Amino acid sequence: MPVHNADIAAIFEEIADLLEIAGDNPFRIRAYRNAARTLRDLSHEITSMIAHGEEPTALPGIGNNLAAKIHEIVDTGTTPLLGKLRKRVPPALTELLHLPGLGPKRVNTLYHELDIHTVEQLYRAALDGRIRTLPGFGAKTEQRIVDAIRARSTTSRRFKIATTAPYAEALVTYLQQGPTVTHVIVAGSYRRAKDTVGDLDILVTTSAPSRVIDHFVKYDEVAEVIARGSTRVSVRLRSTLQVDLRVVAEDSYGAALVYFTGSKAHNIALRDLGQQRGLRINEYGVFRKDQRIAGETEDSVFAAVGLPVIPPELRENRGELQAARDGTLPHLVELSDLKGDLHAHTTATDGRHSLKEMALAARARGFEYLAITEHSHHLSIAHGLDEYRLMTQITEIDRLNAQLSGITLLKSIEVDILEDGELDLPDRVLARLDLVVGAIHSRMHLSRAKQTERILRAMDRPSFTILAHPTGRLMPERDPYDVDMPRIIHHARERGCFLELNAHPERMDLLDTYCRLAKQEGVLVSINSDAHSVLDFHNLRFGIGQARRGWLEKEDVLNTRPLHALLPLLRNCIKREVA
Repeated sequence: MPVHNADIAAIFEEIADLLEIAGDNPFRIRAYRNAARTLRDLSHEITSMIAHGEEPTALPGIGNNLAAKIHEIVDTGTTPLLGKLRKRVPPALTELLHLPGLGPKRVNTLYHELDIHTVEQLYRAALDGRIRTLPGFGAKTEQRIVDAIRARSTTSRRFKIATTAPYAEALVTYLQQGPTVTHVIVAGSYRRAKDTVGDLDILVTTSAPSRVIDHFVKYDEVAEVIARGSTRVSVRLRSTLQVDLRVVAEDSYGAALVYFTGSKAHNIALRDLGQQRGLRINEYGVFRKDQRIAGETEDSVFAAVGLPVIPPELRENRGELQAARDGTLPHLVELSDLKGDLHAHTTATDGRHSLKEMALAARARGFEYLAITEHSHHLSIAHGLDEYRLMTQITEIDRLNAQLSGITLLKSIEVDILEDGELDLPDRVLARLDLVVGAIHSRMHLSRAKQTERILRAMDRPSFTILAHPTGRLMPERDPYDVDMPRIIHHARERGCFLELNAHPERMDLLDTYCRLAKQEGVLVSINSDAHSVLDFHNLRFGIGQARRGWLEKEDVLNTRPLHALLPLLRNCIKREVA
C-alpha cells in the first residue's frame, strides 16, 4: 500500500512522544520531531523521491539513521523501533500528550504515581480529585484537564487542511486515471478552504458509474467501505479520513457542485432566493415547475437567480449573496499576488536552512524580498538571539544583500512580547531593523483583560510593526488565548501597524472572521509562512485560502506590494512616536 509523508511523520511523532515519556535523549527526540515536520511540509511525496533514486538524506535534518527508518516504513509500513518502544511505554500514554497542559514529565508522573494509561482513566482520576494531590499539578490544572477532555468528547475529529491536501490530490489523480471520467473535483469544506476538514466530498461525472465506483474502492489506501450504492460510496482510508464519492450526471454537475460545496447556510439562503423567483434549486439542477432551466455549470445556477458566481471560499452566508446582488463581491487575493514573505527563520535559531539557502529559495519562488525574523533570546528553547547575535546577523544580511541579485533580505526579528507588554529587546536595538514582528510565546492563560492589555502595550512601542499569529492557537494542541481581537484590530489601525495571517498549517491565524474585520478597519494583513525551512514557503497557499475566506483582496494584504512600495509603509510604522 502507498505510504504518504503524513504516515511517516505520524510514526516519527509517535516515536518522539514515546521517547519523551521514557525520558530519552532530548536531541534524539528533537531529531524525530524535526524530521516529522520536514516530511509534513514536503511539497512532494518522499516515496516518489526514493523511486527516482533520491535519498532522504538530501532533506534537511535527515541523517543516515532517520533515512534508514524512512526506507523501512516505505517498504513495510512501520519500523521495528516503534514496536520496541510500544513494549517499553504503553502507547495509549501518547494520547495524553495531546491534552493542554500535559507535557511528558506530567504524563510520566501520572503513569507512575496513579497508574494512568488512558484519557478515560485520567478523567476519572480528575473527577475523584486525585490529580491535584500530585506535585506540580494543583486544583486549577486538574480542572483544565476535565474541561479539555469534555470539550474533546463533544468535538468530532477534524483534520488540518494541509494534512488532507496530499490525500485529496492523490485521490483526484487516481480517479482521473480511471475509466471514462470527465470531471473530478473535491467539494465540501476542502473546496471552501476551511482550516480543518471533517471528510472529503468528491464529485465525478462519468458514463460508467459502476466501473468508477469499483475503481475507487480498489484504491490501495481504502481500509473500509462504509456504504455503497449505485452512484455513491463512502470509505474510510487507513489514515481514518472518510471520503464520500458521488457520481453525478453531466447536466447536473454544476448544481451538484454548488450543493456539495456548501456551506449548508449558504445553500439554504440560495434556495430561498430561488423560491422568491419561483425556482426550485437542488443538487440536480434549477427547476421552474418540472422544467430544468440550469444546472450544468455553477455559472448557470447562480445566473438563474441573477447573480455572478460566488467564490467557494465566501459561501458561508456571511453577506456574500447581498454583495453579489450589489455587484460588490471582492476580487480575492491570489497566491501569485504575494511579492515576498515577512516571517522566516534560519539555522541561527530554530530554522533548518541557512540565511543564503532561505534567500535563494525565496527568489526561486519569484519573491522580491524575505524578512529574516529569528526568535529573541527570551525564547531560549529556540536559541533566540540576544543583542550581540542580532547585530552579527544584521552584518551578515548586509553582506549577503550585496552579493545576491533579485532578492532583498529584510532585517527583522520575532521579538517576544513579555507578560507586562514590554518587548524582549530594547527600542534602540529594534530601531536598527527594517521591521519588528512581535509575538506571544508564554503565559497563554492570562485573563482576557490582561492578555489584551499586554498586546496593546507592546503595539505602542515605537518599533513594533506586525503582530504575529495574533491569537496564539496551535491546532489541535492549543486553543486560542482569550483576547479582545476587535479591540486589538482597532488599536492596530490607530497605531499604524499590521497583523499577520500565519500560514503554518498548525496556526492559520488570523481567523477568517478577524481577517474580514481587519479589512473593514483598514488594517493591512501580512500573509506569512513562518518558514523554518525552504519547504515551508509551500504553506503560503493555505494562508491564501484563509485570507480569501476573510474577503481579503490584493490591496488588503501588506506583502502583495513590491519592495519599493512596501518599504515606506514599514518606515512610517517603525518611526512612529509613542503616545
